Amino acid sequence: MVKKKNMKDRAVLSPAMKMADLVNLNYHLLGVLSRLGMDLGFGEITVGEACRRHSLDAGSFLLICNVYTYDDYIPSGDILSAGSPVDIVKYLHGSHVFYLEHELPELERSLERLVAPCDAKQKLIIDRFFSEYRKEVENHFAYEETVVFPYIETFSENRRGEGYSIEQFEENHSNIDEKLCDLKNIVMKYLPEVCDTVLRNDVLYHICYLEEDLDKHTLIENNVLIPMMTRLEENEKRK
Repeated sequence: MVKKKNMKDRAVLSPAMKMADLVNLNYHLLGVLSRLGMDLGFGEITVGEACRRHSLDAGSFLLICNVYTYDDYIPSGDILSAGSPVDIVKYLHGSHVFYLEHELPELERSLERLVAPCDAKQKLIIDRFFSEYRKEVENHFAYEETVVFPYIETFSENRRGEGYSIEQFEENHSNIDEKLCDLKNIVMKYLPEVCDTVLRNDVLYHICYLEEDLDKHTLIENNVLIPMMTRLEENEKRK
């Protein structure tokens, strides 16, 4: 991950840069590519060419890449106005699928292996805690998939709010990484020494990765999607 730098030292992400250079700048962007259905093996093509091949708005794709690459990135109003909320939703939906079908099941399997030597009570505590967290994540994503994303797609097609606004999403947007932090502390501090150290480290690495990725996911919602839609709604009201 590329941390804070002086603005003059930062690489400017643009449609003209090579896709390979983009990934070399920040390998975390491999996950962004996969969630948008952008395959590797892209040779020497540019970001703009890759986006055209996949029917993506290059500006919106680079918005996501900037959030993942620079910790303090906040897009300007002009950049937001030029972006496509539908493409942002496509990315967020791909992230939901990734978390629910890959990351959480894999973390659950790793936890099961880790606590295998523990007594029944300790296993039950971990199982119950993880199950509650997974349910919280599922509910959070379900609201976005069934209410927020369809609203954005409908609005983008006909510019009608249909009795909903992005402000309602912003007001009800909960944080889903607090329990993940608690789980990390349980694994790190309170599991008995009988648990394998290598497995414990693997689980902790996995939790830290998921925690960081979910934070980026939330930043894209809060700093990109919500202000982007707010601008579109306000423009529509002025007509």
